[in-house]
Amino acid sequence: MDENQKQMSERMGAGFPWKQVIGLLLSLALTFLALWIAVGLSLPVPVTLTIIVGLAIFQAFIQLFLFMHVTEGTEPVHQLIGILFGIYVAFAIVGGTLWILAYAL
Repeated sequence: MDENQKQMSERMGAGFPWKQVIGLLLSLALTFLALWIAVGLSLPVPVTLTIIVGLAIFQAFIQLFLFMHVTEGTEPVHQLIGILFGIYVAFAIVGGTLWILAYAL
């Protein structure tokens, strides 16, 4: 039995998915914190954006490690490729959105 099959069989026999519940609660808390900072506080715009970007980066790491199982792969190269592809996709989405907004308005 190879390593992936062993990990899969261990996960199938596991109990309640506490890791995913904690990740969900942390993600929700960070989302509502960012919303409260943006809407509820009257901070200067650069400060607000800096805090929200920091919270977004923290939430991305939470999702990488708790939902996308970055540390559970067998090959470190595959983990690195997955992380780099995720970063590329995030920058492509944000950059494309900003590009469209810049020329559409």
